[in-house]
Amino acid sequence: MRQHPRQSVAFGRFACYALALILALAPGAKVQAGEFVVRSRTINDIKAMFGQVAPRDIVPARTQIGGTVISRSVDEGAQVKAGDVIAVVADPKLALQAQALDEQLRGLGSQLGNANVALERAKALLPRGFTTQSAYDQIKTNADVLQHQIDSMRSQRAVIAQQTKEGQVLAPKDGRVLTMSAIPGSVVMAGEAIARIAAGAAYLRLSLPERHAALLAVGAPVAMAPRGLDGIAVADKLRKGRIVKIYPEIDNGRVTVDAEVDDLDGYFIGERVQIFAPIGERRALLIPRDAIITRSGVDYVRILRPEGALDVAIVAADAHEEGMAEALTGLNAGDKVATP
Repeated sequence: MRQHPRQSVAFGRFACYALALILALAPGAKVQAGEFVVRSRTINDIKAMFGQVAPRDIVPARTQIGGTVISRSVDEGAQVKAGDVIAVVADPKLALQAQALDEQLRGLGSQLGNANVALERAKALLPRGFTTQSAYDQIKTNADVLQHQIDSMRSQRAVIAQQTKEGQVLAPKDGRVLTMSAIPGSVVMAGEAIARIAAGAAYLRLSLPERHAALLAVGAPVAMAPRGLDGIAVADKLRKGRIVKIYPEIDNGRVTVDAEVDDLDGYFIGERVQIFAPIGERRALLIPRDAIITRSGVDYVRILRPEGALDVAIVAADAHEEGMAEALTGLNAGDKVATP
């Protein structure tokens, strides 16, 4: 079948364009989108380790009286505010003591009423000489004694009421309930811990070898890998943080370090997570991560030279810097690397 002349010309132009595109993308092509000059830089020497999620404080919620647990208001994992009622402890003896004091108060009240009537009568008779001053003083003293006894009984009744109120086990701080040992019907002693509450924002506790102690610094950056993933494989998803405290004591050849990372509320207390922390400085060659070309599991970069571009195999590692990778082998300082 014969082709139309216009079809032949169009096909020829397409073939020329395709050939030009293939030559431009060939390994020896001199036309590049950009270049990056490799320089030796000082970077933090990062060490991978595991840290544990810990709260600022673990505060026990204790009962102030002994007795029997009659109710509990929260379970493990619940969020509580300072002053919330966690459980209620009751002592039957307090109710009996309060009842006895109430009866005594009623009896003393009746006696005080009669004494006040006698005092008013003696006060009216004294000016007319129908009673003596000593008898009047005796009646007045009796009324005063009864009034003081009533005041003392009321104070004792207030103590019983306060002890009954202290049967409410309150949350000492805002936080999350870790453990709850109060079971309705169980007997507890005064001062016994009913619950443990994780108070304050969570942080990461690290334990590093003693040889790194002198290289650590407060404020140094750290990175935390997501759950269940290798931090090097997901470098762009690392969560940033910083060291906030270095403990002065070395225990069993290890130094303890606290680090802050935002929003750890979704993690379990005591959960182990992968951490990358700086333990010093070193020189390294960094290149853009998108300059690396992977073929059959081997990493390459395209080096720009006067005689043409050359693909060189390298060994790369994550640089813990956004968009960058560290070239361990295959490159020298001053090499020009092609970038997309």
